[in-house]
Amino acid sequence: MKYYIGIDLGTSAVKLILTDEKGEILQTVSKSYPLLQPQPHWSEQNPEDWWNAVCAGLTELTANIDKADVAGIGVGGQMHGLVMLDANDRVLRPAILWNDTRTGKETDYLNEEIGKGTLQSRTGNIAFAGFTAPKLLWVKAHEPEIFAACAKICLPKDYINYKLTGVFATDVSDASGTLYFDVAHRCWSKEMLDLLGISEAQLPRVYESADVIGKTALFGMHADVVAGAGDNAAAAIGTDTVRAGQCNISLGTSGTVFLPTDSYVETENPALHSFCHANGKWHLMGCILSAASCNMWLNERILQSDYKIEPAAPNDTLFFLPYLSGERCPHNDGDVRGAFLGLDHTTSREDLVLAVYEGVSFAIKDCIALCPQQIKTATVCGGGTKSKAWMQVLSDVLGIELRVIENEGPALGGALLAAGISVAPQVQRVITPNAESVARYEKKYQKFKQLYPLLRDFYRAE
Repeated sequence: MKYYIGIDLGTSAVKLILTDEKGEILQTVSKSYPLLQPQPHWSEQNPEDWWNAVCAGLTELTANIDKADVAGIGVGGQMHGLVMLDANDRVLRPAILWNDTRTGKETDYLNEEIGKGTLQSRTGNIAFAGFTAPKLLWVKAHEPEIFAACAKICLPKDYINYKLTGVFATDVSDASGTLYFDVAHRCWSKEMLDLLGISEAQLPRVYESADVIGKTALFGMHADVVAGAGDNAAAAIGTDTVRAGQCNISLGTSGTVFLPTDSYVETENPALHSFCHANGKWHLMGCILSAASCNMWLNERILQSDYKIEPAAPNDTLFFLPYLSGERCPHNDGDVRGAFLGLDHTTSREDLVLAVYEGVSFAIKDCIALCPQQIKTATVCGGGTKSKAWMQVLSDVLGIELRVIENEGPALGGALLAAGISVAPQVQRVITPNAESVARYEKKYQKFKQLYPLLRDFYRAE
């Protein structure tokens, strides 16, 4: 039997799965690592922690099989993170992550002085605080000695592939989120590299996601390693979201609305990302920075509960803004923060739980409102799907049928890319919207949309 390994390098942990030739999951291993937040707006991790977790996970995952039977490995991972290595391949500083919003000044410079139109023509996208290019400008301005010593620049999952194979490579889907990659032509943008003061020699070679970049002989394996994909594109492979007209919603740490396209699309509203897909085509994506992480924050840090609190009956006056890490789509605002509005003496824990479900669902609706196609049904994956109550709220807010999928998301996508196969996802349950609730939530959504403009200037950094 041949085995395939999928690796999902997440924000809180790495998940590894072992599959057979048909994509059947045989074993799952997860290893956590710390998140560093030394200052407000900062979010960092040590790449060595990722690698140590991957090594421990691979050792455990392959303990009871003949390692020579592992035929392929595919890695999916958190996008946009900046990893900088010196000439001896030593990590120069902690990786700056996708949800780090320190780069407000650099993001404004790119969007306002270089210009959104120029950025879109060169890369297909505008600047967001989480993208890699603003991070490079921040390091250049604040840590010039590190910028000068940098010999290699890569993304988180590409660091793992480099450690596995010794091959410095990336894939088109992950590279799309750097803002120095030409999405339409699937190559680095020379104009953006010149603007940032970096060279193509510092960057990994670009591959399609299923391309084999090398082999790994570690841990007794002799497996091909494919280029892999950014986590959302890898999850789309895992959920079989690969055809135009489909939609997948992910409720993980962040939340995404993912729409495959057959060709490159320059979006009318630049709050939507236009990226390369892992299937050789393209996709549009709206991303909110805090989704299931809002529910985790409420239950673990605030209520100190075990996630068993059932939401209250609908309350038309209590609102939650899910901007715990700032927001990307549609506001592109790294300074805004989360808020409850409408609290009173009668507000209960159950009310807060429902408000969080609604607030995240409204933010997802903000993304869908920008999509160029009408969405009538969507698959849903991620940790947020564990709550049946939340899935009903999401269906009612969006007014569409939801098909909840049970799988391992990016890890499965990585394994399928390595195996060169596709697998139809298992639908756990189908959620249909309640007409009465749809009408009520449409009214509440119109009020929700008024709140960000009211609070935007309050949170602006001086």
